[in-house]
Amino acid sequence: MEKTFAQKVKSELCEPRVERKCCAVAEAYGVLLYCRSFSPREIRISTACAEFAGRLPHLFKKAFGVGFDRLPDPDGAKSSFAITEPEKIKIIYDTFGNDMENPSLHINFGVIEEPCCKASFVRGAFLAGGSVTDPEKRYHLELATTHYSVSREAYSVLLEMGFSPKEAERKGNRLLYFKKSEHIEDFLTTIGAPISAMDVMSAKIEKDMKNSINRKVNCDSANADKVVAAAAEQMEAIRRIDRLYGLDSLPEKLQEAALLRFANPEASLADLAQLSYPPVSKSCLSHRLKKLLTYKPADLTQ
Repeated sequence: MEKTFAQKVKSELCEPRVERKCCAVAEAYGVLLYCRSFSPREIRISTACAEFAGRLPHLFKKAFGVGFDRLPDPDGAKSSFAITEPEKIKIIYDTFGNDMENPSLHINFGVIEEPCCKASFVRGAFLAGGSVTDPEKRYHLELATTHYSVSREAYSVLLEMGFSPKEAERKGNRLLYFKKSEHIEDFLTTIGAPISAMDVMSAKIEKDMKNSINRKVNCDSANADKVVAAAAEQMEAIRRIDRLYGLDSLPEKLQEAALLRFANPEASLADLAQLSYPPVSKSCLSHRLKKLLTYKPADLTQ
């Protein structure tokens, strides 16, 4: 099965291994605050991304020196990891200065002071609780967590990094999201997915080109419709004049305009003006053709 764009982004984010412990701690922090369950009783992380599933054991070993108590079922559609041993959970809580007796979750900003750690934190949050739509369809990237305080504090982190996400709530989740392609490009580049950011940029360029072509085609089509409608009206007027008065009743210049239009029913004003002898301007020819629409021998003046 072909990967979705979001899966491709997460696969790209998982390519480089985390070498610095501070960044491993920051990325794992983002994962934990945006994962399925982070409590004193259980830590549970679920993902459909194989690359993220492969990254998690190394990440947690690097960050905390602990392994998972429950590993994924190889035949499952999603990979689910869990830590249930109280001592392991205490190590993780102590790393972030959280109190297991009072487990209200907040971001400890001291853990993500450095720019590299901020980017790692947001990368972890996106891997665990983020999604992004296919840019060929629309632009939308979001981070979702059930923790209100975490979402508000993550908003502050993103502001410090130069981003201005929108906020929303959906089905009990707090969302931070972006709707503009350039904001999504910058976000993906910052957290370590420059190739995916280029894909967003390419999709935007292709869309703009298609829209430009469509606008031109629509404009040309509308202009063509106007030319056809005007020509039809002029042809009807010429037939009326011929039927009631005869074309010989027309002054020379109007007669020439009538014969030109009758011989070239689909030509534009510009083409007819050039076919005139001697050539005349579009406005001059337009004026003559308009006279034909209301022509009566007794009323005619040149």
